[in-house]
Amino acid sequence: MLLAALVTGCTTGSGTDGSTADAKPGETTPAAAPGKYSTLPEPCRAADQGVLKDMFPEIADLPKDQQEQAYAGTPEATFDTDRQVGCRWKADSPADAHRLRIRMERVVSYDTTVSDDDQAKTLYAQKLTAAGLPADDSPSMTPAAGTDDGTTRSPGASDTPADGQDEGQNGGQDEGQDGGSDGGTQDGGKSDSGAGQPSADLQSRTLSGLGSAAFLADVPAKAGTASSQHTVRVVFRASNVLVTVEYSEEPAEAGTPPDTKTLQDKTQAMAHKLADQIGE
Repeated sequence: MLLAALVTGCTTGSGTDGSTADAKPGETTPAAAPGKYSTLPEPCRAADQGVLKDMFPEIADLPKDQQEQAYAGTPEATFDTDRQVGCRWKADSPADAHRLRIRMERVVSYDTTVSDDDQAKTLYAQKLTAAGLPADDSPSMTPAAGTDDGTTRSPGASDTPADGQDEGQNGGQDEGQDGGSDGGTQDGGKSDSGAGQPSADLQSRTLSGLGSAAFLADVPAKAGTASSQHTVRVVFRASNVLVTVEYSEEPAEAGTPPDTKTLQDKTQAMAHKLADQIGE
């Protein structure tokens, strides 16, 4: 009987509430909380049709059946639609070409001591750093009183394209290489396409009022190239979900850069619509 009592008193393991027992008798360490979201919306359907029409004005000139196909987008191949999904759109005209890519990832932590939210925060911080923005400069997600655009400017965007890492390491680090959209340089927001340096509020920066945290990476055309393609990427985190919206425009006439503010406004508009979809 004494042996049985000793064995019973020294037993450790998981509690009935899913917590992990500590080394000290009677104390337990609760397991990290799961993420808020357990599913993802289908991005081709989640993309707002009104914003799509604004992003792709050339589609309006196509026959009706071709318009529907163009606005529907093309789903990206994925092995697990509960974890990663994506969709692409493209349209060309004699004047210019537009490309849009939306990707969503539901982050799951495989470490019982790290929550899905915390893992998503870590992956978001890596993307922020890759975009050349300080990881500790994320603003409050409540827009400050008296601000018009809800943005917080961050200096020091690097020459490193935003997110060019390999996808598949529980974070989908690759932010896409769609037609060379990652080929530009940021250089603190200065355009190499001949447009000169944009105003400070159009440089790469963190954003407020979008998800739990967000940033915008502005990637103008590379210096010395014939292409005038300009790409804007907005990345935001909504709890344990990471979303990337990448939109680019390439005028047919080289040396004629797209309007930076228009590109950024349209990209942010789509990001906000997607954030609303995820939050429903």
